[in-house]
Amino acid sequence: MRFCYHADILARFPNLAGGVILARGLRGGATPDALRAAYFAEQAAVNARIGQTPLSELPTLNGWRSAFRAFGVDPTQYRSAAEALLRRLTKKGDIPSINLLVDLGNLVSIRYALPVAVFDVRALTGAVTVHFAEGSERFTPLGESAVEHPDVGEVVFSDETGLVIARRWCWRQSEESAAREITTDAIITVEAQHAGGLAEIESALNDLLALLTTYAGGSYESGVLGAGRPEIVG
Repeated sequence: MRFCYHADILARFPNLAGGVILARGLRGGATPDALRAAYFAEQAAVNARIGQTPLSELPTLNGWRSAFRAFGVDPTQYRSAAEALLRRLTKKGDIPSINLLVDLGNLVSIRYALPVAVFDVRALTGAVTVHFAEGSERFTPLGESAVEHPDVGEVVFSDETGLVIARRWCWRQSEESAAREITTDAIITVEAQHAGGLAEIESALNDLLALLTTYAGGSYESGVLGAGRPEIVG
């Protein structure tokens, strides 16, 4: 597996810090009771901590709003995955359990208010690159079958064939890459766009690795990417 940021992305977004895990041999499956309990406890703690604070005032989410605007996307129309999760949590009181890998990622996402994605790599060919879309790439939204194309200049994650696994950077994941109970190999990302986000990415990455080791097993290559290290291979 190989994951990288295109040079144009690193030049346009100097605050970007990306924690990446290349995971093999995972035990997916349903969420075990211990993880489910920890996940719902985290939801309660985060909800209490945020209280009446507007989500737009959280530095992590504000950083992502600024990044979305920088590539021409209205962040109140298309919300980062982290903001969407926290918006549901603060308005509805909880986030449903889905499966082990998704819940694990969401737990860390709400803890740090940063987007975490777990991409199943079975359908992917070659390296995954974060880049500005040309518009010809192919994307199938989660839960759908019709193929659509990203806007020119939109930030996407795609493989070497132009198969897009995430649109508008961290807005929505693809049908092919969704983490399921049968997922064994995955690319896992946690990303920040705000000044000073590196320390939070390092902590979030460590939390992800600890949770994966405890609940999913497997083997990992991991690291923090940015201007000084644009790619990871494992």
